Amino acid sequence: MATLHIEGGRRLEGRIEVDGNKNAALPLLAACLLTDEACVLSNVPRIRDVEAMCRLLVSLGAEVDGIGTTELRVQCTRLTTDEPDRALVGTLRGSVLLLGPLLARRGRARLAPPGGDFPARRTIQAHVQALTAMGARNVDGADYALDAPDGLRGGSIYLEEASVTGTETALLAAATARGATEIRHAACEPHVVELARFLRAMGVEIAGEGTPTIRVEGVSVARGASRRLDGDYIEAGTWAVVAALTGGQVEIGGARPEDLEPILAVLGRLGVRWSFDAGRLRVEPSTLSGTARITTAPWPGFPSDMVSLTTVLATQAAGRTLIHDWMYELRLFALEQLSGMNADLFLCDPHRIIVTGPRRLRGRTLDSRDLRSGMALIAAALAAEGASRVRPLETVERGYARVVERLRALGAEVDVEEG
Repeated sequence: MATLHIEGGRRLEGRIEVDGNKNAALPLLAACLLTDEACVLSNVPRIRDVEAMCRLLVSLGAEVDGIGTTELRVQCTRLTTDEPDRALVGTLRGSVLLLGPLLARRGRARLAPPGGDFPARRTIQAHVQALTAMGARNVDGADYALDAPDGLRGGSIYLEEASVTGTETALLAAATARGATEIRHAACEPHVVELARFLRAMGVEIAGEGTPTIRVEGVSVARGASRRLDGDYIEAGTWAVVAALTGGQVEIGGARPEDLEPILAVLGRLGVRWSFDAGRLRVEPSTLSGTARITTAPWPGFPSDMVSLTTVLATQAAGRTLIHDWMYELRLFALEQLSGMNADLFLCDPHRIIVTGPRRLRGRTLDSRDLRSGMALIAAALAAEGASRVRPLETVERGYARVVERLRALGAEVDVEEG
């Protein structure tokens, strides 16, 4: 495992380009299994999660060219197994997206418990419900085992929660199912829309993406397609927070303003000075102030993926801010480490935290327990006085490409210790 050494107190300045959306790359890669023709994805983020998904496709019989680059060519002429590599599945929550394509191509799917952040607290029940609504049958066993010997058929699906990956699983399964499928209470996030558009390019008839009701007319044979991924708005929001925390001035390119709107609305309430010019987000040195309440919500609300970073930002804002993440409690628990950096935090319950600032943070050793809180702790270390150590760095590299290289380019003083 690698440790990132950070000397805090440096003002970050410069320009940065974000990669393609991580949360779009994984379902689009899974969609490539629906056809035996070649698919090409560009502007792909060079992150550990994408590499793990590529390795999973290879373990199933696909040919994947360009692993580790921003352009991937995937062709799966023949699936050789219905059971993805267990070790890789155990590292990646997004491996659940393989269930639909496996049932479509093989009539069977065998999946070990998916890993990633908080695996014990994030079930795949919504995925299984969607698949059984289209004719899949549960098979007794320790892992997730589904059979559809007669193929999947269109169905009426109501998702009890607007799960992003649950919606994507339903879309992937419906793409080549017989007949029409209607998905209600569907997630509306930009990466769900991006998957729907990629499937449309593969010949699938889809209507309603971006709304709570999506209708799909399955096709018997999907064709190959190409897609350039949209920029990762969570990554863009991350660099905006890093700039504001360090009193810096940073220009961020590659993300669409309409995707960033829910994040920038909240950052603006905290006093962050930002503007868009020629497709680039510009963050100026800001005087931060607390805001009464920040609450996460499904799209187009404030995304849970930004909660950890926003909590760190609130430690430098004058006044008190209540942050309420009703979706994932363990993200806030991971941020209790900020108290050891001299932050004033009061954890009300697993979903709510009160932050009072500004407080001068002090460097210390930090544990990156999940992707988003890990990056938030790096941001805190950048704003802190003195030296910090954040480990393991690999946790953050799951979702942020070339993070050390980019920090150095913005003027951060960072080093990596391997081992």
